[in-house]
Amino acid sequence: MSDRGGPPAEAVAADEMLTGIARSPTSRRAFIKGVIASGAAIPAAGFIMRSHGVSSAFAQSSGAVERLVTLNVNGRDRRVDVLPQETLSHTLRYKLGLTGTKLGCDHGECGACTVLVDDLAIYSCSTLTHAARGRKITTVEGLQGPNGELHKVQAAFVEELGPQCGFCTVGQVMSAVALLKVNPHPTVDEARLAMSGNLCRCGAYDHYLRGVMRAAQEA
Repeated sequence: MSDRGGPPAEAVAADEMLTGIARSPTSRRAFIKGVIASGAAIPAAGFIMRSHGVSSAFAQSSGAVERLVTLNVNGRDRRVDVLPQETLSHTLRYKLGLTGTKLGCDHGECGACTVLVDDLAIYSCSTLTHAARGRKITTVEGLQGPNGELHKVQAAFVEELGPQCGFCTVGQVMSAVALLKVNPHPTVDEARLAMSGNLCRCGAYDHYLRGVMRAAQEA
């Protein structure tokens, strides 16, 4: 500290260093690139890149995230503009119009948003859309037959009176479909474990479980 009670020498040096960074075009450019890469300025960066026709190769080399992506959903390739931190549930519902996927807790706890990615059941509300690039995504809309007939799991749930309010039903269906793909003839305990990630506000767990076992018998 100076004799006249001024700021410490360390603070003065730090202030001079920051001032030097602010005045250096190269350093500022590097700093801005770091901000864009971290996602803090992605919306503006995406607009600039689209308006000036920057190639995807340049966007990747500069640390930005490619926003226009191709997703394989229900057997079709769909091109969609996806934000870096956008969830798969948001993309499916609000970008692609596949509203069969429900949003419940939006915290990866209730299972209402369950979809299949490469035939595995995942919570789409806690999965980034960019993580699903190059993978096969299946929503409840993709389960119907060529003539619109119900999937065997859906038909079994109807027979066993599984749906009550219906809000959790889609997630229950997708979890059951994923189970039967890897284990066509599960035991009751195996089915109960596979379905345990889906919460039912109406408490119709036994109805859904019986539906799973009925569908397994028809496999």
